[in-house]
Amino acid sequence: MRPVVLAACICILSASVSMCADSAGRIRLSIDQGRIILPAEIGSSGPLKLILDTGMGYDGLLIYNPDARTSIRLDNPKPYRIGGAGGGSASSSLCAESMSFQIGGKSFNHQKIIVLQNDAFRGFPSDGVVGFSILGHSVVEIDYDHAEMRLHEPGSLTPDTSWEKLPLVFRDNAIPWIRIEVTIGDGPPIPLECYIDSAARESVVLLTGAGQKVPVPSEATPVLLGKGLSGDIYGQSCRITRLKIGSFVLEQVTAFSAPAEMRSKQAGADGVIGAGLLCRFNLIFDYQNDCLYIKPNGQFVSSPA
Repeated sequence: MRPVVLAACICILSASVSMCADSAGRIRLSIDQGRIILPAEIGSSGPLKLILDTGMGYDGLLIYNPDARTSIRLDNPKPYRIGGAGGGSASSSLCAESMSFQIGGKSFNHQKIIVLQNDAFRGFPSDGVVGFSILGHSVVEIDYDHAEMRLHEPGSLTPDTSWEKLPLVFRDNAIPWIRIEVTIGDGPPIPLECYIDSAARESVVLLTGAGQKVPVPSEATPVLLGKGLSGDIYGQSCRITRLKIGSFVLEQVTAFSAPAEMRSKQAGADGVIGAGLLCRFNLIFDYQNDCLYIKPNGQFVSSPA
């Protein structure tokens, strides 16, 4: 049984995507607390609800809701151990190395399908996550104002000047990193190296512990942040004076802090950017050119966030 860490695993497969009749590559989406929910089917299963997850850095998808797994037939499944955020051990799963699934009428072939075998996520409003299968092979435009995602062929889209271009960094996997700046209390601005986790509902999680840049704000409140593949994630709710991303500034931002060893499996991260921040902008992810374009949408407000 091979151990796998979800947010730090890249599987080299010959993946392919077949577009449907919609040449613009449009996919209607739902939005849940800023997170993007996509309709999916695996063979005759479904409909499934998948979160678009930038932390899933390989071609394939993960099904975690046991209410969905009974309808999924895996080809030649093998046991896997898969880890992620949380303070416990990795989760047991079954994995098929090369299958197909459909999202919004588009077929994704030669994909890894992982299905958790425990009941920790029973009753969740979503069924699983998908990431690099979409983000790694297309320029992905996310329009929160119209609840629509558009897939463009790499090199075919040139955003106009209403978009701000931000550099993305990819380290030892296919998970995007970006730099932001935060101000705690009356202190000076602190530049942070963060990775993007679009499956997380928080705006930002500040990672604490030995060697981390950000102290826990004095008026922090203990909270259960959620559930990861390695168990529950505990942290603190806090408020930061300012958050700057690109040229955009948010004031009095509700944020969270958590020990780095519990919340993050990404070495060297100062923080995690989640859907609570991303959903205030329309987005264009261009992995091929290492950049993210952002433009304020109808949910953007400078204060409070």
